[in-house]
Amino acid sequence: MASLFAAFVASFVTLSPTPSAAQARSAASDPVSARLMQRLSVLAADSMEGRRAGSAGSARARAWIIGELTAMGAKPAGASFEQRISLRPRPGSTDTVGANIVARIPGTKGSGPVLVLSAHYDHLGVRDGQVYNGADDDASGCVALLTIAEQLLATPPAHDVILAFFDAEETGMVGSRAFVNTPPVPLERIGANLNLDMVGRQDSGALWVSGTAHHPSLKPVADVAARGARVTVRFGHDTKGGKPGDDWTSSSDHAAFHAKGIPFLYLGVEDHPDYHKPGDDADKIDPAFFHGTVAYAASLLRELDRALPSIAAGRR
Repeated sequence: MASLFAAFVASFVTLSPTPSAAQARSAASDPVSARLMQRLSVLAADSMEGRRAGSAGSARARAWIIGELTAMGAKPAGASFEQRISLRPRPGSTDTVGANIVARIPGTKGSGPVLVLSAHYDHLGVRDGQVYNGADDDASGCVALLTIAEQLLATPPAHDVILAFFDAEETGMVGSRAFVNTPPVPLERIGANLNLDMVGRQDSGALWVSGTAHHPSLKPVADVAARGARVTVRFGHDTKGGKPGDDWTSSSDHAAFHAKGIPFLYLGVEDHPDYHKPGDDADKIDPAFFHGTVAYAASLLRELDRALPSIAAGRR
């Protein structure tokens, strides 16, 4: 795993800030980009049937994620990787049971505040015979979590990191709300949430960081991580009063943490033409941009880990 981390760093620093289409295509030839795209192609394949919460495709995706975690040596946060959740009944459907996937990577300190790194693995399923694969939304975030988990296992953080792959985000953040209501550690120990949702496409040319308007003390932390980024990092989409849909505070699973007073940062891209459409496929993902966003997320997590005692103290 240490060699994988070294390859990640080595390949990341060669990225250009604004890769051409040819560079983006060739970027998948480096080991880490190739691994990112290979995993993404599996999780966003037609065989996963759009990963609708409660469906057979969702169960298949869940088994694959757990298999990846097990293979890398990650351990569940509780007795099992799965945290069962109740789904809202849907007309004509008997799918009423879903599950979050929750793992724990121990920190070197062994106690104190913890970080929650999250993404959602569900999507919209099959509609009118078309598979909504959700490669960007949010297979990209889940693949990022798996990659970062390998790094954390190779070079442990100071504080425990809980990996949360949430179910049923698309139907009202059901999984993340269940998580904060029955957390694997006391809620007061959760120092911050870093949530990734749609981090694979660069249609708008930037990765956005939301949450610093609510938690200004996190802006310097995110700025430090951004200094070495090979993607454009912008801040915003977290204040009221803009155009409709511009405030992302309640748009993904970080909303459940925000409702409990837990500081959060949300990484994502702006909506693209394939958002919530059957065209959100793996071949639309830019490997170089995706590699860069994962690297930024990994760096940001490390900076949050360093700052976590002061972040947690600020909640008291």
